[in-house]
Amino acid sequence: MPKIDIQLIRRKVKLLEADLAALRKYRNVSLEEYLKNQETQLIVERLLEKITGRLIDINYHILKEEYGIMPEDYYNSFIEMGKNRIVTPEFAEEIAKSAGLRNALAHEYEKIDQTLVHKAINMALTQIPQYIQKVTDFLG
Repeated sequence: MPKIDIQLIRRKVKLLEADLAALRKYRNVSLEEYLKNQETQLIVERLLEKITGRLIDINYHILKEEYGIMPEDYYNSFIEMGKNRIVTPEFAEEIAKSAGLRNALAHEYEKIDQTLVHKAINMALTQIPQYIQKVTDFLG
């Protein structure tokens, strides 16, 4: 019988918390300052990519092991987390948007809109702790 590896999830959560701590350093950087500093852009992009990748890993693990579900893509991994009440469906819709940003950052499909990346800093700092709490509650 499939079983969630709680230790795996806890390790991912610790890594998420470390990534969020690193990202917090950039929360008060103005858009103007952010757009002028390519090094800051690269650091923030990489942190957001890592954070979103970890969220997706957690989603896939829980969905596969607990429900036998393999989402069709990263976006839908969040939607399935909502359908299965690990997070609320409304929250799932909001946080699922991070999957698109992650793909753009990881694969450089097109020129990255740094204004959106800058906006994602505070969204991540707000949403990810909520996600972590919901997953932790689910695990018991």
